[in-house]
Amino acid sequence: MAAQQSSRRAGTGPLRWVAPVVALCLALAGCGGSAGGEASQKSGKPKAAAPVDRVEPLAGTPKPKLPVTVESADGKQVSVRSADRIVPLTGSLSEIVYTLGLGDGVVARDITATFEQAKKLPLVTRAHDVSAEGVLSLRPTVVLADTSTGPVEAIAQIRDAGIPLVVVEPAKSLDDVSTRITTVAHALGVDAAGKALTERTEQRISDVQKDIPEQSQPPRVAFLYLRGSASVYLLGGRESGASSLLEAAGAVDAGKESGLKKDFTAITSEALAKAAPDAILVMSKGLESVDGVDGLVEIPGVAQTPAGMEKRVVSVDDGVLLNYGPRTDQVLASLVEQLYGEGSK
Repeated sequence: MAAQQSSRRAGTGPLRWVAPVVALCLALAGCGGSAGGEASQKSGKPKAAAPVDRVEPLAGTPKPKLPVTVESADGKQVSVRSADRIVPLTGSLSEIVYTLGLGDGVVARDITATFEQAKKLPLVTRAHDVSAEGVLSLRPTVVLADTSTGPVEAIAQIRDAGIPLVVVEPAKSLDDVSTRITTVAHALGVDAAGKALTERTEQRISDVQKDIPEQSQPPRVAFLYLRGSASVYLLGGRESGASSLLEAAGAVDAGKESGLKKDFTAITSEALAKAAPDAILVMSKGLESVDGVDGLVEIPGVAQTPAGMEKRVVSVDDGVLLNYGPRTDQVLASLVEQLYGEGSK
């Protein structure tokens, strides 16, 4: 990966393996926060689905059983003595904290935490770089980060001030959802709430999958990462982060299946022809950046695919598509509806 260690998003989360592109992706992801999306079939105008811009906390407010000592993902042993003032440094971590029922203790947010309950909190990032001064000014009792959080100097400054800072491994697939929730819950001393949220999330994902219609031929879906303003057009491969979601929806990741082993590769007519997608998955801000579906099919090679010919495009909000957290069932439901629902073909 080309990013330096001090880059905020130089870690291993979804879409974070292509560092120069990812910073732009997440900057735009911060503009949205719903788990809904847009679908378009045989039309140049996307069909808007009802947005979901709130998280759903568990009933009640759990009482943290602290102190606890946990092993941070960066190898540090961290003792957490209080969850009274929590600073989650990614939007996905904020979602977990709020959904566990600890939202009243959150005192700041990262720019990607855009759901309704968090959006009025003070920001402690500057274009995705953590402001150590901003974090420390809020007197946090615990800070949550993941391995992509940076710059490393800011993380060190927070720790040097004596603030417990727990680094969590990012989620890359549905298999990581429960582990991530459990890890955050344990660090905050609410293991029972973590167990309840894990069970709820797993059940809801399972319920969505039960409604997926049987297909004689699973749809081939290509995940395209688009930023028209920067002339960035990429086709997702095996490591893009989308494969698990597509496969959970009963689809085939066309990029992965065509042999693309990396995270992303530049879109070419040849690569798209080999992938031969029946549908195209994009982030909503990415679709907007190329002027919608009509602009998307103008990208060389897109119009020649089965998806391009039918203008069959699935769009999900940037901020939640690859979060793999408590709202993944909603993302999956939106994907399933757009792929198989009425008017999808």
